[in-house]
Amino acid sequence: MEIKASQVKELRERTGTGMMECKSALVESNGDIDAAIALLRKKGLSAVAKKAHRATQEGLISSYIHIGGKIGVLVEVNCETDFVARTDDFQQLTREIAMHVAASAPRFLGREEVTEEILAKEREIYKAQAALTGKPAPVIEKIVDGKLDKFYGETCLLEQPWVRDPSMTVQEFISSHVAKFGENIRIRRFSRFVLGEGLDQDAS
Repeated sequence: MEIKASQVKELRERTGTGMMECKSALVESNGDIDAAIALLRKKGLSAVAKKAHRATQEGLISSYIHIGGKIGVLVEVNCETDFVARTDDFQQLTREIAMHVAASAPRFLGREEVTEEILAKEREIYKAQAALTGKPAPVIEKIVDGKLDKFYGETCLLEQPWVRDPSMTVQEFISSHVAKFGENIRIRRFSRFVLGEGLDQDAS
């Protein structure tokens, strides 16, 4: 079937993937945008798996200051080569990640950063809430596990819904760029500053 330029453009905008890859995915999915997105994500995840062991010692530190100067973000995004780090596309990627951090306020990069102490407190709260339902213990445990998964999705950057396309996570968004750049890419760290935050503690 004939693939329209507008379809390729839409797919590129939604996935950040190259034009030829988008066109091929649309041909393979018979013009179905959603199916093409799923296909590109699978290929992206495959590319990530193949490149995950590669060292990422280049990259950029990007910043974003929200309108009005009330919120500021610094984020370090790593790649394999300085060549990729200097491209406009990679610089745009880091800026968009910084904007996402400003908008979504993650507390952690990934779930491995969540301490046992925090998890224990969250689990205790969820268990108390679930106990009010009067359901048996095995069901309560499943409810608690489900709430913990939701907690990770809300507080861990890599598991948050991507702010520009909530149908994918931040990690999936990055994965689509691994396929695009042909290099391993990872977010190493971030800091989010809110004007006045912590002033009461400082004063004490």
